[in-house]
Amino acid sequence: MQDDKLKCLGERLRQLRIARHEMQQRFADRLGVSRPTLGRMESGDPGVSIGAWVKALELLDRLDEFDLLLAPGENLFEKYEQESAPRRKRVSRKLG
Repeated sequence: MQDDKLKCLGERLRQLRIARHEMQQRFADRLGVSRPTLGRMESGDPGVSIGAWVKALELLDRLDEFDLLLAPGENLFEKYEQESAPRRKRVSRKLG
């Protein structure tokens, strides 16, 4: 399953590079990696450093998506406790 995810990620990187009309060598130069390393990224090689992926996201104007990788999820137990907790009612004071 991990291999499938990485291959899909690499393929999306390749498609985005091609959509931007960038040759592999030029994109690799901008990325600061060798052309073979970019080829490994595009083929889903798990040995490519995370730093190269972060730089690729930056070059593709998608760095904000990196924050979504391990974003905190919704805790359903906490949500249930908050919703089922008794709520204090505010007593209105009448002047007079």
